[in-house]
Parts: sequence; structure tokens; C-alpha cells
Amino acid sequence: MPEVLSPAARVFGDRVRLARTGLALSQETVAALAQMHVTNYGKIERGAANPSLLTIVRIATVLGCDVAALTGGLEGEHLPPQLSVVTAAEYLRERERRRIA
Repeated sequence: MPEVLSPAARVFGDRVRLARTGLALSQETVAALAQMHVTNYGKIERGAANPSLLTIVRIATVLGCDVAALTGGLEGEHLPPQLSVVTAAEYLRERERRRIA
């Protein structure tokens, strides 16, 4: 079984699963309505896939929820360690600090 890609993928997958089970729908049904293969849909719920924005929108539409309900609160801390990023504000502060020094 594939490993979870990141904390963000796990949180997103958990939210998708919760929305699906709240509607008493099977993975097969949601996958079919979202026009995707059930195997790929299952990977998303397990956090083992990184869906594209269009796939996220399709899933949210099928589940009758806003994309923000599935992605809200996901931030840099949810990225895997190898993908840590610097914010634009941090970059600008450092650039200014180096210019002054």
C-alpha cells in the first residue's frame, strides 16, 4: 500500500472520506460521479495521491461542498519536510537585511 505523501494529503483525504461517508456514498459512486477511476479516488482518501486542482474541484462538486471545506487551513506546516518553502515576506526581509548589511 502506498505511503501517505504528506500531512496535507492525509488531512485532505480524511476530509474527503468524512464528506463521502456523511452522504452514505461508496468510493465507487463518488469516483464515477467525479469521472475518475476508483483506484485513484481511493489513493486520494488514503493520502497517497496528490490530486490536481481540477480533480479537487470535481470531488468537491460531487460531494456538494466548497473546495475550502476540503482544503481550508492547509499551510506550509502540512508540506513534507523536503518541500519546505520560504514565504515571500521572509524572502523580502532577508533581501532587505542583506541590502543593508
